[in-house]
Amino acid sequence: LTLNINGKDQELNVPADMPLLWVLRDVAHLTGTKFGCGMAQCGACTVHVDGAPLRSCITPATAVAHGQKILTIEGLSTDGSHPVQQAWAELDVVQCGYCQSGQVMSAAALLTMNPKPSDADIDAAMDGNICRCATYHRIRLAIHTAAKTLEG
Repeated sequence: LTLNINGKDQELNVPADMPLLWVLRDVAHLTGTKFGCGMAQCGACTVHVDGAPLRSCITPATAVAHGQKILTIEGLSTDGSHPVQQAWAELDVVQCGYCQSGQVMSAAALLTMNPKPSDADIDAAMDGNICRCATYHRIRLAIHTAAKTLEG
């Protein structure tokens, strides 16, 4: 199976039905993407496929092996310089941190598709990304902060 992960084609020997999450974590050793619920309900496993957010826990790796580009949290930026990551740090969004890679990936996809989102746009795009620490207010504020950075 050949997957384009973070801009590099990788030839991986995996079972055809293996979820992309486990290919990324256990085979490609990219552990930033997290397992949360295993049912695409919590968003912890969110990655981008061709720029769109995708729940990797229920997506077979073979479904994205046709030249599509997979972007993980590790590929968003290697040094935390992506505007969403900077806003997250600036506003101290993270508490336990477990859900945050999925939150950041969903937020980054939103800002790519909608560089000036309203609160309603943010709520709709982030729906399904669960934060057990309930930092939703700071998440929304960080997305607005990142949007202003991307404007400027």
